[in-house]
Amino acid sequence: MIDFHSHILPGIDDGSRNLEQSIYMVNEAKNVGFTKIISTSHYMENYYECNEQERKRLLKEVQDSVYGIELYLGNEIYITNNMIDLLKNGQASSINNTRYVLFEFPLINTKPMNDKEVIYRLIENGYIPIIAHPERYPFVQENPDYLFELEEMGALFQANFGSIIGMYGGKAKKTLKILLKNNLISFLGSDVHKPEQVYNKIPKIIKKLKKVISDEEFIEFTEINPQKVLNNEDIRVQYDDSKENMGKKIRQSNLMKNPYTLIIGDNERNNNLISYRKYGSEETYSMSIEEFVKFIKEEIKKR
Repeated sequence: MIDFHSHILPGIDDGSRNLEQSIYMVNEAKNVGFTKIISTSHYMENYYECNEQERKRLLKEVQDSVYGIELYLGNEIYITNNMIDLLKNGQASSINNTRYVLFEFPLINTKPMNDKEVIYRLIENGYIPIIAHPERYPFVQENPDYLFELEEMGALFQANFGSIIGMYGGKAKKTLKILLKNNLISFLGSDVHKPEQVYNKIPKIIKKLKKVISDEEFIEFTEINPQKVLNNEDIRVQYDDSKENMGKKIRQSNLMKNPYTLIIGDNERNNNLISYRKYGSEETYSMSIEEFVKFIKEEIKKR
């Protein structure tokens, strides 16, 4: 698994206080099955302003103190109209120096006035916005459909593992279930801030999650999608339920340069199969869902 959201760097935000805590937290993660962690320390103007160069130094210090797990640099940026400048000036960081940018909204009752402007500007400048833990925001809890507006603009969403067991209250738990059932979540992260906070609860969390999502979706949120981000690859799933014939749908998918076109017709539904075409190929392959997930994971490892 890949932890998409963490505060493991020592002494720069409200997360780990020192190197000893950082090492403890990383080893906790490794012991419950994480193989990679993305460090997403807070960046908040005039409050948490540790620059990229210093965070790289701290990340290397932690990485050199552990084994069997890989650490990557990122930020959780507090929403600001200056986000592009912060990224381009080396103050704040995208995830692993890719197009993907994780940022958060304020935990208040009303949505920020500049939400869509910030998302638009990120996309306009070639970035892909990822909004952290939407299930925790009161204005999302009151109106989960609001996220469909942001999704249509091109935003992705990362939920916290702990929400499913009520770590952030009953409303966040209920909202996460709604978001999962509506296919609005692309990533899961611990949002860990201190030892023995989240990682020791992961086995219980996984059991709870798998009552809401399938094994395949869990792998998608914790392995496939996070690795695509680290590789700076597109995360794009488009469902074509139009009445066009299958040949035209496949040609349209090819024109959009989708890496894979999945074909699910009556035969696939009746036999629990997935048929797919790889971009640039004329051949169609069929396999079980489990085999396809395994195939995609192997493709990711080759990159």
